[in-house]
Amino acid sequence: MVLVNYADRKVNCKIVYCGTGEGGKTTNLGYIYSKLDPSIRSDMTKLAGVNERTLFFDFLSINLGEVKGFTTSFSLYTAPGQKQYAAARKLILNGIDGIIFVADSRADKRQENIESLKDLVEDLKVYNLTLENVPIVFQYNKRDENNILSLETLENDLNKLGYPSFEAVATNGSGVFATLKSISNLILSGLQ
Repeated sequence: MVLVNYADRKVNCKIVYCGTGEGGKTTNLGYIYSKLDPSIRSDMTKLAGVNERTLFFDFLSINLGEVKGFTTSFSLYTAPGQKQYAAARKLILNGIDGIIFVADSRADKRQENIESLKDLVEDLKVYNLTLENVPIVFQYNKRDENNILSLETLENDLNKLGYPSFEAVATNGSGVFATLKSISNLILSGLQ
């Protein structure tokens, strides 16, 4: 839920990167962090566990400046993709304004992508939300890998309703900002 403080004229939107474990969610945030001017972003907070995998979440805040007379910022979170962190994932989804679903394009991750999306749908039910009433953008990451799924297969598996989708290689930034811009525009257009 977009937090609007009319007295201070501030708007804060929460975007959560969801998807399979090791699909590239943290890499997306790291790339964004590395490319933005420090004056408009916070430090990046990483709560990592064993082997530097996300244990609870990663966090980065971006100040967009003034939008329609309000100081506007986006809080970006990653949700852990591993099954054992389902409770943490549900907590992170509380109060979301938009979702970026990061799918791993590698063929051997196909079933994990499908299961991760099903888990997301179930997790959203806790907050009486569905994919139809929360802005969502799909990012098909790791497009530079060998043995990847076709875009048609990824769309058929994950994006049957035709939400915006982007090819990406988060390690070099390809598609990272396009995905973020798309979800940001969806959220801001919903406020008007």
